[in-house]
Amino acid sequence: MATIKPTLHHVTMKTSRLDDMIAWYALVLGAQVQFRDATACWMTNDAANHRIAFLAVPGLGDDAEKVRHNGMHHCAFEYASFADLMESFDRLRQAGVEPAFCLDHGLTISLYYQDPEGNYVELQSDNFSDWKASSEWMRTSADFATNPIGTFFDPAKVYAAFKSGQDFKTLQKSVRAGAYLPNPIPGIGLPMP
Repeated sequence: MATIKPTLHHVTMKTSRLDDMIAWYALVLGAQVQFRDATACWMTNDAANHRIAFLAVPGLGDDAEKVRHNGMHHCAFEYASFADLMESFDRLRQAGVEPAFCLDHGLTISLYYQDPEGNYVELQSDNFSDWKASSEWMRTSADFATNPIGTFFDPAKVYAAFKSGQDFKTLQKSVRAGAYLPNPIPGIGLPMP
């Protein structure tokens, strides 16, 4: 019997910072509250009934060793274009929200932010503008096999190059080659050897 493949519908997070989480996801993703009470909230940024939910359960506490524990590393949201991603970067930067780190994974350009609970949220655009092409590149590229995590980049420098008129393909090649490295290279929310 063939597997019926469901699509991802929503992500639910536990929080002790319900108001902060609602405000952050509204700002970063344009998510709107569908329903909220004192202990929970459901939000969406598209036609679905909800894409993100929060459960504000009494007794939750911060995990000082979160980086060292099993769990989800990040969730990701994709923009239709690199231009949309860059404009969102600038909008968020003007609102005081900066990425924790940025990577060109080869198949995507990705900006990783941290929400008020320290969860990573990836905002990305597909470098191929075609999931079939990027999937094929991921499976067959020696470049991806050699460097699957990707190349760090400074988003302000990439944004400036983009706004100066540099075309995407040239810019993306330069990013992947390391022309826009940040100083210092940031951590990615994982214990490092």
